[in-house]
Amino acid sequence: MKITPQRQLLFRLLHGNLGHPSAEGLFATASSHMPGISLRTVYQTLNDLVAMGELRVINFTTGSNRFDPNTDDHHHAECMSCGGLRDVYLGDLDQVPVQGLDGFQRHATSVVFHGVCIDCSTDAPHLGPTHPATTHPSQGSHTT
Repeated sequence: MKITPQRQLLFRLLHGNLGHPSAEGLFATASSHMPGISLRTVYQTLNDLVAMGELRVINFTTGSNRFDPNTDDHHHAECMSCGGLRDVYLGDLDQVPVQGLDGFQRHATSVVFHGVCIDCSTDAPHLGPTHPATTHPSQGSHTT
């Protein structure tokens, strides 16, 4: 993969980013740092990183794909109010009794906790993403 200034910028924006950004969100941030970067370049770079196993693509209730630079074995909690995602870690899932697989060969397990984050639980309660693909400051999104 050729290293270009655009790709370097996207790598920096993704490194340590706990906010699970969307391609459009990354594009907006990248554009503020590098006017003229194209949305196509952002998508192509993200797709290349997913294909290389350096990035995970996730799609939950928010509707648009989000990208996770954390490729460690982990799961997610999704806020049904703001659409925020955060990483969560679970113990040995192989010990959880599961019924109904009947010969199904599992290759991976993904657990998603749906609820309301602490920031939204102090606001007026409502369900459904009000501003998907955004992150709360407490999610530690990295934008340098």
